[in-house]
Amino acid sequence: MRYASTQRVVGFLIALSSLMMLPPVLVSWIYDDGTAILFGISAAILLAIGLLIYLPVKNISQELRVRDGFLIVVGCWLALAVVGALPFVLLKAPQLSYVDALFESMSGLTTTGATIITNIEGLPKAVLYYRQQLQWLGGMGIIVLAVAILPMLRIGGMQLYRAETPGPLKDSKLTPRITETAKALWLIYLGITVVCALAYWLGGMSLFDAIGHSFSTIAIGGFSTHDASLAYFDNSTIEMIAMVFMVIAGVNFALHFTAWRKASTQPYFQDPELKVYALLLVSLAVFATFALYLNGTYATWIEAARYGSFQVISAMTTTGFTTAEFHLWTGFVPILMICAAFIGGCAGSTAGGMKVIRIILLYRQSVREIHRLIHPHAVIPVKIGGQKTSSTVMDAVWGFFFLYIASFAIMTVALNATGVDSVTAFSAVAACITNLGPGLSDVGLNYAGLNTPAKLILSFAMLAGRLEIYTLLVLLTPVFWRD
Repeated sequence: MRYASTQRVVGFLIALSSLMMLPPVLVSWIYDDGTAILFGISAAILLAIGLLIYLPVKNISQELRVRDGFLIVVGCWLALAVVGALPFVLLKAPQLSYVDALFESMSGLTTTGATIITNIEGLPKAVLYYRQQLQWLGGMGIIVLAVAILPMLRIGGMQLYRAETPGPLKDSKLTPRITETAKALWLIYLGITVVCALAYWLGGMSLFDAIGHSFSTIAIGGFSTHDASLAYFDNSTIEMIAMVFMVIAGVNFALHFTAWRKASTQPYFQDPELKVYALLLVSLAVFATFALYLNGTYATWIEAARYGSFQVISAMTTTGFTTAEFHLWTGFVPILMICAAFIGGCAGSTAGGMKVIRIILLYRQSVREIHRLIHPHAVIPVKIGGQKTSSTVMDAVWGFFFLYIASFAIMTVALNATGVDSVTAFSAVAACITNLGPGLSDVGLNYAGLNTPAKLILSFAMLAGRLEIYTLLVLLTPVFWRD
């Protein structure tokens, strides 16, 4: 194991993360909220810690193996969550314990959107901005991780997708060099964010709210600058803008890249995962609309469609924005939202969940097994995009599915064991491992009422879900640490 190389990367990243404290300092000066010194101290501490870790190994250059890649990815995400909690710890009001601050930081970086803060509007403007910025930076990290890094480690939905489907996404990288890939993705991510911010602003938000909500929309994070989330604005135009950009952010960013490079919408229409993603969104939105109207939750079809469609899109893309307290809805619709979050968005997007590509493969494999019962000797390949899927890929998908569900079950039982009631435990773990954010029962509005062990379990769930399970769990196996 190349521990020195891991230390070098993590130290450099922590030192570099001190720069993310500078924009909040500027916001603090503009709004004169008195927190500039807080973020200045945080920046200095991060720079000092980063340099202490980095400098002793700065001249060590080792060829990294796949095993080192896993350690670096997990180490970097953990380090950023740990140091990202610093401004929350230093806050005078509200006073947060380190576990609460870590939970908020982890939720931001993993774009989960679960919060332990009960009076969001009472936070200083710079802190409000910082929460949104955490999600935006985390979302970009997810894109680079999913599209450029995880495939190199031979895991992740994008690896399965590009290895087995035809067309422009078949290459192992979008461009010849990973730095060029990251740069292209940054430009696309930034461009979509700017357009989203302008749309929100023109739709009726203040400039501050427009920028903050564009950060969490494109990152599919769900943090808001208001306690009521988007319900605060009660504006159908803003809700429509949010729905459009949530759907866009839930699409494979490699697909956005290809469409941009070719200056054509054709790649979107040729993508089998996107077709299923769109079909599921429309079907679930119609289903929720009918249910909300027929069970009397809303008096008119228009209201049912407005709130039902928004919550379905927010749930399946795992954004977590709310325009209604869906955890209070009667009937099965709240559970439908949790199920939609388990599906998630497309591989290579900022969305959480298991990803649509895996759901497609699992479905087709299941159909094949049914056909085999009828025709035991028939050779029935699993195909996607007209190409046969190898048994290796199907093994990986089934392995991921088992680990995902097993992790969910174990953490639900563990949360229940800490004293949390069953419905809260079930929905809290589901909302965190899928990176959805809001859950049901006691975690419908926030997670402040949970005990400390429960918050630590859920922080682990957020990270596990965000890193596609394998990346984190492989570090917990003894064989990983053997030379």
